[in-house]
Amino acid sequence: MASAYGGWLAFRANGLAMIGLGILIALVVVAVVAPWIAPHDPFAQDLSNRLQPIGATGHPLGTDSLGRDILSRLLYGSRITLLIVVLVAVIAAPLGLIVGTLAGYAGGFVDALLMRITDIFLAFPRLVLALAFVAALGTGIENAILAIAVTAWPPYARIARAETLTIRNSDFISAIRLQGAGPVRIVTRHIWPLCVSSVIVRVTLDMAGIILVAAGLGFLGLGAQPPSPEWGAMISEGRRFILDHWWVAAMPGAAIFIVSLAFNLLGDGLRDVLDPRDTKS
Repeated sequence: MASAYGGWLAFRANGLAMIGLGILIALVVVAVVAPWIAPHDPFAQDLSNRLQPIGATGHPLGTDSLGRDILSRLLYGSRITLLIVVLVAVIAAPLGLIVGTLAGYAGGFVDALLMRITDIFLAFPRLVLALAFVAALGTGIENAILAIAVTAWPPYARIARAETLTIRNSDFISAIRLQGAGPVRIVTRHIWPLCVSSVIVRVTLDMAGIILVAAGLGFLGLGAQPPSPEWGAMISEGRRFILDHWWVAAMPGAAIFIVSLAFNLLGDGLRDVLDPRDTKS
């Protein structure tokens, strides 16, 4: 408890990390209460009010080409963003942790095989690989999430393997082995807990990239499908009016930028607290 409190004090002293945390808490709150605070139905079309500018009566952030309120669509779009982030983290992080610890603890042929598979995934840019998987699986938000998760696990596997290689020959692991603990118990009860902090930091820092990949898929029409208020798809729609009606694309772009920045700030703060080797002197 004292250690956790000390970590919180160290994290709280990082002003930028607290700003990032505050933005993300606000994002979660907005996503939860979106149906009650959105001024309009995000799917309701009103062609008589299409492309209204920022500050228009009843539309603080203007309207899009179909007369839909941009603010309401941004609020509902935060739900999709959080859904993507949470599901990708839930799928990719445990998968990378399992692969990395298995490779690091087993060594030999198993290590070589798993790491070569990991290298194959790392050899391709994430967005390109996600595009390939979505093309094979089909368009849609579910397939986009699965594609992003499949491309996101290799860095976590690398980190977990490096941590496992450092831990597996330590004295306390040898003592546990002499007490009769098997490989599964050693990995799950003693190695995984020591790898989790590094994986959490990497997951937090990767959230911005995951959001950008999801937005890229939505922009290309391979992620969430219309009329879903996904931020990337909103930018794709607004690019046709970028010169005369810039706010249609700029508002979802600003939302992506702010949330991505918040995850990066939070990740930097967590890295300083959870990974003392990276703590700034």
